[in-house]
Amino acid sequence: MKNKKTVIIIAIVAVIVIIGGTLMSSYNGLVTGRETVESAESNIDTYLQRRADLIPNVVSTVKSFASHETEVFDKVLEARTALVNANTVEDKAEADAQLDTALQGINVIVENYPELKSDATYIALMDELEGSENRIAVARKDYNDAVKDYNNKVIRFPGSIAASIFGFEKAEYFEADEESLTVPDVGAALGE
Repeated sequence: MKNKKTVIIIAIVAVIVIIGGTLMSSYNGLVTGRETVESAESNIDTYLQRRADLIPNVVSTVKSFASHETEVFDKVLEARTALVNANTVEDKAEADAQLDTALQGINVIVENYPELKSDATYIALMDELEGSENRIAVARKDYNDAVKDYNNKVIRFPGSIAASIFGFEKAEYFEADEESLTVPDVGAALGE
């Protein structure tokens, strides 16, 4: 009888240890996943800020050749401000799409000023801007990969149990704004 009670107690303790270990492992995986997502989001923020810091220089350089195109410059600077002030992933994606559209207006202006396209300052700024765009694209992909991995931990068993116990929620993907899927009418933006 004493032997049977000992076996039962050992079995109960073993089950508790296994369940506790599984929950602890799931919790640690969720914490690591959430930190990876936050780190990836921070990388996007860094690259978006880098690009936003370049925008005033691009506008200033283009303005020196085409100062009368104020509406386009205002749209670019408004979009830049929206990007800098965006807080959520959704707001950042929307502001980023607005900035992309506004920058297309700058590109149209540049096409009308061949001497601007050959200006060394402009060329250097556009190279920097292009580098920023590439970094942002890679950072978005890395972020979305981290979100996918994290969300899988949140919804898969046994992580889903730990997620519900400890309050972990799925993260948002960085998605393009609906408007970014349509080709902007740059002629209308320039008042043509």
